Amino acid sequence: MRAASLIISFLTALALTGCASRPINEPISQVDPKSGYRPYLLIPKRQNNDPSTLFILSFSGGGTRAAAFSYGVLEELRRTEVMVNGVPRRLIDEVDLITGVSGGSFTALSYALHGDRLFSEYEASFLKRDVQGALLARMANPLNWGKFVGGSAGRSELAAEFYDEILFNGATFDDLITKAGPVALATGTDLSTGSRLAFFQNDFDLLCSDLGKVRLSRAAATSSAVPVVLSPVTFNNYGGTCDLQYPPWVQEIANPNTRVRPAGRAYQRYLEMEAFQNSKDRPYIHLVDGGVSDNIGVRGVLEFLEEAAASAAYQGEIGFGGIRRVIQLVVNSHSSPKTDWDRVETPPGMVVQLTQASGVPIDRYSFETVETLKDRAALMVRQRELLIARARVAGVSQAQAERSIPKLTLDVIDVSFDAIQDPKERAYFMNLPTSFVLPPDDVDRLRNMAGQLLRQSDNYNAIIRQFGKPVSE
Repeated sequence: MRAASLIISFLTALALTGCASRPINEPISQVDPKSGYRPYLLIPKRQNNDPSTLFILSFSGGGTRAAAFSYGVLEELRRTEVMVNGVPRRLIDEVDLITGVSGGSFTALSYALHGDRLFSEYEASFLKRDVQGALLARMANPLNWGKFVGGSAGRSELAAEFYDEILFNGATFDDLITKAGPVALATGTDLSTGSRLAFFQNDFDLLCSDLGKVRLSRAAATSSAVPVVLSPVTFNNYGGTCDLQYPPWVQEIANPNTRVRPAGRAYQRYLEMEAFQNSKDRPYIHLVDGGVSDNIGVRGVLEFLEEAAASAAYQGEIGFGGIRRVIQLVVNSHSSPKTDWDRVETPPGMVVQLTQASGVPIDRYSFETVETLKDRAALMVRQRELLIARARVAGVSQAQAERSIPKLTLDVIDVSFDAIQDPKERAYFMNLPTSFVLPPDDVDRLRNMAGQLLRQSDNYNAIIRQFGKPVSE
């Protein structure tokens, strides 16, 4: 009887094969820049936080390791009190934007949706659950084969169903618009071009599509769709049909005869925007893990700074005109497992080589990105000092020069396992696997280490001093 039952289940699954379907993202006929899930609309509405500071968290990829490490950072920010306009506040309430990639996207999206509920539910619902085992069991179940075999749905759509059940409860990006917390941006990578596509309405304008109806679970599944292991997530592209107007910075860098440096990243982003608009040749966009194009989620910040520098009108237009300081906290959960390859003559096998060949460039790229951010921060200070010096030579007083030249500073805080001082402890964290299951003790150690690394960071403590601590302390 059991064998007969299995055969019936198998035949049923085969009958369903080819009927697989995926959610279809809805088109828009006209871009409306005054509505939708857009940071420049939502951030200024946040209550009581410092309007002159844009506080950004970036959570890297790395499976449950990344999700737990980034969660530990949120816990530490929640424990830290500062003064804002004379009122004591938790530092976590000053966070305006969280970018998340792969494992980090789960923490980012979950906090944006659940707020403080995250701190009582996230461990049981995700961090200390065998997510990987549950997904493998679903994929092995013949009754589920029709959902991802023979159609465009794929294994990642099956994963999105599971994430909906355990974390997001059917919530869409429209549901986030009314939330009081920070804006959360998960990111995927265009498989064809390598371009980033973030889950906020500005990027979905490029596809002439409504992000509001897209489920958070699908964004998380996209951002964590590791190539080969999981399938790409497919979106319909309606680009070029909704009268999209490019921002002013495009006009200032698109013409090679008038473009001035630094504008290379901004120009490259413009070319990517045009590619998304070409729905005639690209009616479908297949997205994979966001870590393929940016494993620490900060390329968008770099591009924003360059776009703002390329266009004098840009900051005012996007609603960031009052910002005087950008705080970028990078939570990098990269690993570096110990190997003994160099002790033997025989090189590692093909699978190991392929894994290393993909992982090393991503880690190197992440390192260069963080260093570029730090270089940008120093350059912004030097550029303003130079402009003030030139004004002084022209006869302008020091006070007048400082008032007339806008001040925008960038503070970069880099939290990673590299800062762990004890070699054995550092090796322990560096050897944690990239998977969606970890023992509970590992999860707790990651959370605790995140808080420890923040507390010992000079840059982090400088930020706290700049805000000001409550008098009671």
